[in-house]
Amino acid sequence: MLDGELRKELAVLSAKLMALTAQTAPKSKGEDDVEIAVIEGEDKDRIVEKMLEMAESREKNFVRDAESVKKADAILLIGVYGSKPLGLGCGACGFESCKEFENSERIDGKDFTGPNCAFKLIDLGIAIGSAAKLASILGADTRVMYRIGTAARKLGLAKSDVVMGIPVSVTAKNPFFDR
Repeated sequence: MLDGELRKELAVLSAKLMALTAQTAPKSKGEDDVEIAVIEGEDKDRIVEKMLEMAESREKNFVRDAESVKKADAILLIGVYGSKPLGLGCGACGFESCKEFENSERIDGKDFTGPNCAFKLIDLGIAIGSAAKLASILGADTRVMYRIGTAARKLGLAKSDVVMGIPVSVTAKNPFFDR
């Protein structure tokens, strides 16, 4: 059994290595609009408290996820700034052209800001997938949670338009499943 300090160090190191692989993950047209941060200590506790606060006016799953995040030693935040289209005019954002998308009003919704270029959201998914894959290789316990991301945004710990959080722990049993 790992002692508590070594376990925590390994969880934080895993989150940092996951940040590295998220940063170097392929991006559309090679344009990097991905935001990455490793959160621990007091800032992690602030996210938990914000999630619990949000549960008062939202769904109960904020409490469930906050209780899971309490067991994490670190959180990896991965977000994307989705307001800059690639110029393909694909229409996946809901607009006829990238110019129409660029001229549209940005709306700060309940959890995230939009509209977003679909390719930027794909970049976010690739970065998250790369981080999750490395966590699996390292043997670190993780789970992707959107509620962490929205709480982090509300606290100003992340500024990108759409943010997801990945709690990281190194334990004998993954504390983020069987919730």
